Amino acid sequence: MTNRKLTTPAALLAVILAAALLCLPQASLAAALPSGANAQAQGANSATGDAAARLNKKDLRNVQVRVDNNGVATLSGTVDYFAEKADAQKRVLKAKGVTAVRNQIQVAGPNVSDQVLQSKLGVKLAYDRVGYPDTIFNAITLSVENGVVTLGGHARAPVDKESALGLVSNYPGVKDVVDNIQVDPASMMDDRARVAVAQAIYGYPTLGRYSIDPVKPIRISVQNGNVELYGTVDNEGDKEIANLRANGVAGVFSVKNYLQVANQPTEAHN
Repeated sequence: MTNRKLTTPAALLAVILAAALLCLPQASLAAALPSGANAQAQGANSATGDAAARLNKKDLRNVQVRVDNNGVATLSGTVDYFAEKADAQKRVLKAKGVTAVRNQIQVAGPNVSDQVLQSKLGVKLAYDRVGYPDTIFNAITLSVENGVVTLGGHARAPVDKESALGLVSNYPGVKDVVDNIQVDPASMMDDRARVAVAQAIYGYPTLGRYSIDPVKPIRISVQNGNVELYGTVDNEGDKEIANLRANGVAGVFSVKNYLQVANQPTEAHN
């Protein structure tokens, strides 16, 4: 006698349903089965589209963007100037669904030696915002290594810092920019000290000539009553006199004299 396996109605129904699902197209199957991963993928595609639309600009035509399921946008491709690399990142950060940006864009402009960049940018920064009365209160430093420009020192106000960063970011050959510029704190007391120190230094007969060339002044930075002097003077005597004049101003707590003497080795300072 042949043995026959009995199949319950419930088991038979499960087999029929499984066979029907296998016959569905893959897209239909994905739609039939609710999935958090599927929703994430749709969100990433939407964010990628929005981010790409924000990069629809002539100078960003060689930039690509991809947004993952966590909202992290990866930028790749090339631009001519570092400022365009930074602009692409700002634009993509505004895209809906983007939570962070991984900026892998390469600056493909001309290759310029560090020595040339140091020299050219030094002149550009010296002339930056010339004509404004407070430029003598900016003491922004510059260093270049492998095309990476680091700006440091002190800026009188945020506008001075942004001007310096914008100038460097748009210069051919600059591959990256490191911003270490400190903006001096806003203080009426410091403002009075700046003016008083400037009058004390430039009002002295042998130091007045440093005000003639607007790009080579004795620069005065003040933070909470503490004065720092920057720039280049002709001799040790002028450096010492400037130091004494600044120390003699009422309300000045301390003076750090970073003035360099022409034709002498540059002294390092923080």
